[in-house]
Amino acid sequence: MSSADSAATETQPKLKRALGAWDLTFLSVVAIANLNLVPVIAANGPVTVWLWLSALILFLLPQGITVIELAHRYPAEGGLYVWAKEAFGDFHGFMCGWAYWTTNMFYLPTLLFYLGGILAYAGPKGAADLAENRLFFFVLTVGLLWLTALLNVRGIGVGKWVNNSGGYGTLIGAAVLVLLAGAAIWRHGVALPAGAFAIRGLDWNIMSSFGVICFGLVGLELGPVMGDEIRDPQRSVPQGVLWGGVLAGLVYVSATLALLLSVPQQEVKVVQGVLQAVDKITATGVGARWMLTALALVLAVAIAGSTSAWLGGSARIIFVSGIDRYMPKALGRVHPKYATPHVAVLTIAVLSSLLVSMSFIGATVKEAYVTLLDLSVVLQMISFLYLYATLARVAFSKSAGQGRYSKTVLRFAAIGGIAATMLGGAVAFVPSRQITSIWRFELKMVGSCAVFLGLAAVLFWYYSRRRAA
Repeated sequence: MSSADSAATETQPKLKRALGAWDLTFLSVVAIANLNLVPVIAANGPVTVWLWLSALILFLLPQGITVIELAHRYPAEGGLYVWAKEAFGDFHGFMCGWAYWTTNMFYLPTLLFYLGGILAYAGPKGAADLAENRLFFFVLTVGLLWLTALLNVRGIGVGKWVNNSGGYGTLIGAAVLVLLAGAAIWRHGVALPAGAFAIRGLDWNIMSSFGVICFGLVGLELGPVMGDEIRDPQRSVPQGVLWGGVLAGLVYVSATLALLLSVPQQEVKVVQGVLQAVDKITATGVGARWMLTALALVLAVAIAGSTSAWLGGSARIIFVSGIDRYMPKALGRVHPKYATPHVAVLTIAVLSSLLVSMSFIGATVKEAYVTLLDLSVVLQMISFLYLYATLARVAFSKSAGQGRYSKTVLRFAAIGGIAATMLGGAVAFVPSRQITSIWRFELKMVGSCAVFLGLAAVLFWYYSRRRAA
């Protein structure tokens, strides 16, 4: 260990251990099971159900195995940033962490866009016009983003209740949608023919949703990112990952089927889809119209929890980068009263606010939403390639089988995870059917990825020189 590393270790600020097994379970649920992704995927038709099942086996299952194994071996604050650094060195650890937290800068606005769509759809009749009002979406998104950031600065003890409430909201929202769809089928039958689920209906436009599906299943690693804030991590992490993964998988598959069975594919709206399904079902005499407003409130709580979880997790990555001196030293500071990485949290809020402003340049609300989502997919897949490559290094090493799982299980997880991640990242560059300007979409995708990854390399080079000095 170098003198710089020793100094960083000695002066590393102390964080409060406030997260237990159930906190990690609901953290996983609220981070993974985001109902706002369901309409985006369901808009591509019933065949996407097979993509869900493939991703559960080839991406979510390996992810759970990987997170439990690596958290057991390297139980420290920073999660996959620390894991990649241990396996491949400081540069690759930094690039992995950079791709991870910049992903969430893009993703956080999409969550809040969806909340704006919910409020516009479930509000009074005059509010319907807000669904395409860019000023409304900008003010709402930035305002709620900063409210969430301030709650996270207040402390992990406060932030975890926002996360837990969001987990409950997600489960309740999915359950309501499934129950209403079941009641509609009981009364009116199934309008969707079985042949609609045929795999022959797959094409490249539909395959683009596989990347979004893989991205939607990311989140089991979020708990270990807060490794130094977990009580009894050797017991809590495996329990939280297991139950969180199972619940999130059930939510996604059941909600997608419910939406497909209740709303014609061509009528699914990517920003208001879940509420639209409930509205259509209640309009046919199943349930009561007041349920629309009630569900809108439940979904708003779920989105708030998800926003809080991803903002807090992203902040921990740049917090550890600040401690390691590969980013400005101030990012590694802890609030003197609340013992939270407040500078890192506020930095994420500032950068996400800037991205909200940029995303509306020359685009409608729908296009801005889909483009931000696809950019999130590409950057997240980069960080997950590092995650599975780290596991592969463990799985094919002499120490394989000495942790939580056998060599065979670890190798399956590593190979399956790498394959699914590479496919998910590649198809994200295929424009979906919601994109009207292909050249503008591709320019934003390629240009944004090049800028963010190039900036990461420059920052690492600059701060490495300063750190060495």
